This record gives sequence, C-alpha cells and structure tokens, in this order.
Amino acid sequence: MPPRIYLAGFDVFRRDAIARGDDLKQLCRAQGLQGLYPFDNQVPAQSTPEQTARLICQQNLQMIRDCDAVLANLNDFRGLEPDSGTAFEVGMAVALGKPVWAWFDAAATLRQQVPHDPEGRDAEGFLVEDFNLPRNLMLACTWAGHSRSAEEALPRLAAYLAQNQAPSV
Repeated sequence: MPPRIYLAGFDVFRRDAIARGDDLKQLCRAQGLQGLYPFDNQVPAQSTPEQTARLICQQNLQMIRDCDAVLANLNDFRGLEPDSGTAFEVGMAVALGKPVWAWFDAAATLRQQVPHDPEGRDAEGFLVEDFNLPRNLMLACTWAGHSRSAEEALPRLAAYLAQNQAPSV
C-alpha cells in the first residue's frame, strides 16, 4: 500500500476546491503516494451547521490518524499567518509522531514578512520573533521539511518517507 498523505490546507475553501483536491491527489499518485483530501469524506445532510462541523472535524481527525504523513499548505490565509485549522492539523500530526512537510511561497524570515518598528514590535506592540525562520517556531521546528509549492514538496516528501521508512520485520 502506498504511503497515505493527508493534504492539509485552506485549499478546501477555494471555489475550485474539489478540482484542487483532485490535482493534489494526482501529484501524490505521480510520486507513489496516496493523497487523502478532506473532501474525500462523505458528509450527510445534518440538521444543524454545528452538527455538520463536528462531523467534518471528526472525519478529518480520523484521516490524520490514518495517514503516514501530512503535506500542509502553510501559505498566508486571511492575514499574515497560515490557516488556523491547518496549524491545528500540523500540531496533531506532530503529536502523533507523523512527519509533516510544509509548503508555502514565502522565502523571507518571519521578521522580514511582518512590519515592525526598530524594537521589533508590530503595529499592535507585539514582538515579532527573530529566529531566522519563515514561520512561527512551533511550525518551523517541527516539520520534516518545507518547499515553495505542492509540486516541489511532494517529490521531496516521497524521498523523505523512503529514506526514513521503518524496516519491515
């Protein structure tokens, strides 16, 4: 069975979310991986939006438990930070000991990305961390690697998994 890759990211909010998922899964197949996209789950009509949300959450959490690794779109979403749901999924994967490969197009450090004053404080007075990392340290210090696009990330993730695969007994 090919390694299963949970495809985390705000791609599910795009107008072409289903087509985007199909594209990401095809990129996975080209690398000998099986992409697991949140829209692969079936969500029956629920009586309330809250029930639908809980079902989606439960299904996505199960996909993360069932995967071998996570590919996470950590591009900026609705501001200067990655999508909070994706950040949660990354944290869960890390807690479960699953490798995470991030992709985002920002090449600059966080300090270079966030406007700040000479003391390193943003417009609201909060310190902008200066660790020479492109994302918050809790993401950057826990991923297995990162690339600038999904197309660039998947071959590198496949190679990482092949190199770090536990020997079968």
